[in-house]
Amino acid sequence: MPAPRKYPDGLRERAVREVRTTGRPITHVAKDLGIHKEALRGWVRQAEADAGERDDRLTSTELAELKQLRK
Repeated sequence: MPAPRKYPDGLRERAVREVRTTGRPITHVAKDLGIHKEALRGWVRQAEADAGERDDRLTSTELAELKQLRK
């Protein structure tokens, strides 16, 4: 059983949206919302991969497929 998530999905989405739409630095948004800056950085990178803006990471769909194949 996976560990429970520390941050709710709604907070994750809000934080990523704020970074991407406002262009504010990740550290400032993280501090304002009480999130660890490296957690937010990872979420933003994953959102960019899911949007096709990054080639250095797998998309969420690809990660889920890989996880299923490994089982």
